[in-house]
Amino acid sequence: MGSQLDDSQAQPGNPEAVEFTPATTPQSLAKAVYARREEYTRPHQIKVKIGTWNVAACPGTDGDLANWFTEGQGIDQDFATIDLSKNSSVERTDPAHQDENYKPYHIVAREKIGLYVLGLQEIVDLNYTKDYVNRAMYTDTSTLDKWQAALEAALPSGYEMIMTEQMTGLLLLVYASPEVAATISNVSTKQVGTGLWGLGNKGAVSTRLLLGETTRMVFINSHLASGTSEKDLERRCWDAGQVVTKTQFDPIVISGVEDDEGEKIGDEDLAFWFGDLNFRLDGLPGDDIRRLLELHVRGEYGAADDKPTGTWTEEDDAITLKNSDNDDGTTTTDTNSSYSRHERMDSEITLPDPDDFPEDPSQDPTSLQATIDSLLPHDQLRRMIKHRKVFHDGWREGAISFLPTYKYDVGTIGQFDSSEKQRAPSWCDRILFRTRTDREKFEQKLQEEEEARKKDEEMKARGLEDDDDVLFSYDPDADGDEPASSSEEFQYYEYDENEDPEAEDILTKEGFHDRINLEIYASHQRISSSDHKPITSIFTLDYDAVVPELKQIVHAEVARELDRAENEGRPGITVIVEGGEGGFNGDDRVVDFGSVRPLERKTRSLTVANTSSVPATFSFVERPTVEEGEEQIKGWLKTSFVRADEDSPEPLGKSVTLEPGETVSILVEIQIYSILHIRALNEVRSLIEDVLVLRVEDGRDHFVPVRGTWQPTCLGRSISELIRVPDGGIIKFLKDNDIKGVISDDWPPHVSVPRELLKLTDAAANLVERSVADAAMLDDAALPQEAGWPVDPATWRMQESERQAHQTEMINALDTDSPLIESLSIDMLASTKLEVLFSVLWLFLESLTDGIIPAHLWTKLSAMSPNISSIPVASWPDSKAEILDILASAPNHNIAFVFLAATLSRIASELTPTTTLTRRISFRLGGEKEDTRRRRTRERRFAELVGPLVCRIDEKEKGAKDRARLVLEMFLRRDDGS
Repeated sequence: MGSQLDDSQAQPGNPEAVEFTPATTPQSLAKAVYARREEYTRPHQIKVKIGTWNVAACPGTDGDLANWFTEGQGIDQDFATIDLSKNSSVERTDPAHQDENYKPYHIVAREKIGLYVLGLQEIVDLNYTKDYVNRAMYTDTSTLDKWQAALEAALPSGYEMIMTEQMTGLLLLVYASPEVAATISNVSTKQVGTGLWGLGNKGAVSTRLLLGETTRMVFINSHLASGTSEKDLERRCWDAGQVVTKTQFDPIVISGVEDDEGEKIGDEDLAFWFGDLNFRLDGLPGDDIRRLLELHVRGEYGAADDKPTGTWTEEDDAITLKNSDNDDGTTTTDTNSSYSRHERMDSEITLPDPDDFPEDPSQDPTSLQATIDSLLPHDQLRRMIKHRKVFHDGWREGAISFLPTYKYDVGTIGQFDSSEKQRAPSWCDRILFRTRTDREKFEQKLQEEEEARKKDEEMKARGLEDDDDVLFSYDPDADGDEPASSSEEFQYYEYDENEDPEAEDILTKEGFHDRINLEIYASHQRISSSDHKPITSIFTLDYDAVVPELKQIVHAEVARELDRAENEGRPGITVIVEGGEGGFNGDDRVVDFGSVRPLERKTRSLTVANTSSVPATFSFVERPTVEEGEEQIKGWLKTSFVRADEDSPEPLGKSVTLEPGETVSILVEIQIYSILHIRALNEVRSLIEDVLVLRVEDGRDHFVPVRGTWQPTCLGRSISELIRVPDGGIIKFLKDNDIKGVISDDWPPHVSVPRELLKLTDAAANLVERSVADAAMLDDAALPQEAGWPVDPATWRMQESERQAHQTEMINALDTDSPLIESLSIDMLASTKLEVLFSVLWLFLESLTDGIIPAHLWTKLSAMSPNISSIPVASWPDSKAEILDILASAPNHNIAFVFLAATLSRIASELTPTTTLTRRISFRLGGEKEDTRRRRTRERRFAELVGPLVCRIDEKEKGAKDRARLVLEMFLRRDDGS
């Protein structure tokens, strides 16, 4: 449980404890905070309870879980050699709760445990191959849910689940008290299957957690290979090695900083390996082991004729059975047990002289501990450790002072396997632990051995044998000592009831000092619902835990100090927005362009000053191109650096360097001209918002928000929308009706053809007449002679930047239902106005979302005349009729197409006048009229340019553009009888 903190302790220390220099980097923050760790850590102490049990898939075992694991019941002084009355982790049971099965003592439990760790094995029956494969290959959580519910019901209220993980028959559960759970982080759990086909009937489930941001703990629940042969023993060692090799935990993350690599078993501060390790007793007949232990169970080992009054007699050897709960909740009693005992106190008791008892139970050859000590040298685990086959790298185990945990008849307290196999008793179930110090000592020992080996090889190479070096290698302090016992390789604690356990100091990976002490290592002998006995260990852990509130204070102080130290030598600038509708509002720097219209170019100015003491180099971070569907929206926001004191400044480049005190201007220009962008803004799928990032080399970034208000437009709309706009223009219509986005079909149509198209074609016809008249009267008003003029953009004479300014005004006239021609300067030639008007018409047609001839109608036209290019001119009238029949299904599109075609045909005729000279030439040549030939050339060119705009064709379709030209050309051709 976490210790309480005194208010006087929760004060941060002196922030000057860590020195900072201008060279300090941001990566130094974590190290600087760590250097002051004593200010935000406080000592805590918790008890960690680890339990392991092979339940052998026996029914009713979940009903016993509360008894032994969370209540600490099931221990018995008669079957243990430790003095329960003197152990700090053992308490007396309330007499009201004592019965024949639950003795006066129980292991500390309930709220006194801060961290519960439970490892179970064989929670499902895998005896049948089919059932095993099904459970291994498919997820079945019913068994996990049963055990999790049983544990949660047994735990005190408020305990929180840290992790649960099932791998077939293995189950690992970790729960913590509310105080401890709040300090646990970085939980990472991994499975390693070592069974048949690499599946999880054998292997391990391991979890890593970080306690208090200071202590790394690893818990490994494993079930190793079974069997008694030497090959089985080798497989057990191999299984354990696979678990160590394959377990890879996720990287630790502290305060948002992630370690570069994940962690493996061995990187932790504390590790606990438990489960059914399956190591047996070998070198002794199983019958002898069983007979010897059963004598102890019955209390008959070492019995003499002068047995004092009050001890057990044969008539006391009645059957005592373990009550167990079945799945249906009933209690059954097994009457087949031959070996159990009643406790009875006779009225007359003769106590032996205390001097007759040895000081150490193991010194009494008739004691249970002496028998245990005589069996342990035959333990396979100890032998494997001695030969460095497994668990030799620093692992330890508490003193074994209890009967072997396997194998018992189910339902009995002390009846070893009476089945046909009569398996020899063994300590299969174990709890091992290791500290970082243990592992480092082992690695140091390996290093020393390697150095000694190299020294021996060098001496042999020099011709010196061991005997030649006796005089020089003799150490009177060490030579003559007894050879090191195997316990030096595996720190196994032999039981000594007079010796108090001592806590061990640990230096954690994070540099904190912890202390751990094993309080008890015991078996719950009276739990009999499985053929294994559950065992538990309780560790007391003293550790330094991070107090989040204190760390936050230290972190803030360190960050401020680092920032101050870094900023003293770093370049810095100040950015000011000037003029226009933008400006600064405290820290909210916004460049506001106000209302933004299509193609309108607007500029805002910013001033940048170097306010630091060193030169500052800065530039804008490149902005990625915005994706819209499969196409791209071109950059609509541009920036440039210019000298602040020049009337006509030239751009300085993408990067600028200012000396202290110097200034430079930034021009920010906006222009929305992409059709895709216009559509997105109309449909409110996009906004005029962005953030410019001005990056200062070796300094901090400056963020300048940019915004504007989009003025809705007729561009980028559909014909269906535009016919619903009444007099007054689209801007007024949308504003009066508070319409955002697309104009729905719920609004009634007001015209059959978009008013914008009518105005554009009417103005075009008017300007063509004026242009022809001006060319006839004015010397400087000659018209271009190209056949495509004024439709072809390549024939337009005005510069694009100048033309765009006039386009903006004409588009605004369309959006406000104002006269088009009057929106242009009165001094402009009619032919120039005509070019501007056609550039707007081109943009209008291109921006229609559905087109004059939509895609579905174009598909029908293509199907009607797949070989339209081969249709003779004489058959064009019939083809025109068929086209009009198809277009008639969309009346608005049909009328718009006919109206546009008629206007273009008229313009072609107006720009190809008939003259007396051409009539004479044509008559003399006897061929086609010259003016007719010229007009048809113009008609064809007009159709080439406008056809793909009018028809929504698939540009990947072969010959589609040529067919679109022919469709329009049919309607441009005048029937003049030629």
